[in-house]
Amino acid sequence: MLYAVLAYHDEAIVQSWSQAEDDALMADMHRVHDKLLDEGRLGPAARLGPTVTASTLQRGKRRVVTDGPFAETKEQLLGFYVMDFPDLDAAVAALTELGEANPSALYEIRPITLYLPGAPLSS
Repeated sequence: MLYAVLAYHDEAIVQSWSQAEDDALMADMHRVHDKLLDEGRLGPAARLGPTVTASTLQRGKRRVVTDGPFAETKEQLLGFYVMDFPDLDAAVAALTELGEANPSALYEIRPITLYLPGAPLSS
């Protein structure tokens, strides 16, 4: 089953890191990413741009697009993964390692239903 893994973090903290600090964190995370890739579990992953560049489509009687991320969260959604696991327990086990590599982040796991099931998971 495919899962979306949404990565939340306090954007101000992430943006305060020096390049060396960010590189060190990413090196730790890439060790987990490489393991998941070797296991055939990791699909596309992305770091999102700053929230000040975001727009939000609000629903209602008419659609309204507003600047900024207006989700009701303390942290900001800063990235996401698409991963393939047999069940939620396996996803949680693998993401425990990702959480150890980036302990100040929060990861939300959601099952995915593909709208384009013929599209490749990886390039």
